[in-house]
Amino acid sequence: MLTLAADIDVLARFGRALADPIRCRILLALREAPAYPSELADALGISRTRLSNHLACLRDCGLVDTVPDGRRTRYELADARLGHALDDLRTAVLAVHTDRTCPDTAQKGCC
Repeated sequence: MLTLAADIDVLARFGRALADPIRCRILLALREAPAYPSELADALGISRTRLSNHLACLRDCGLVDTVPDGRRTRYELADARLGHALDDLRTAVLAVHTDRTCPDTAQKGCC
């Protein structure tokens, strides 16, 4: 059981990052390869301003890092283990959804 405030804070930051579909899409894109903001905005079909706000959130959460590259800045996952964590979380959620192992699904429609 998590009892340390630091552990809980880490999970809360990760949850905040995943709470928005655009931030999820950014993390999944960066899981594949580092990218420049203009490339990410084009790939995700969003404005650069909107992307910038989401990248700031992901930086504040400690999930992405910036790498200076001449006059440009490239973004990448702060740690390669985050990519593995995203994969594990996605497959676990899909497994629960498929198995319907959540006991409250029928009564509350929570899952």
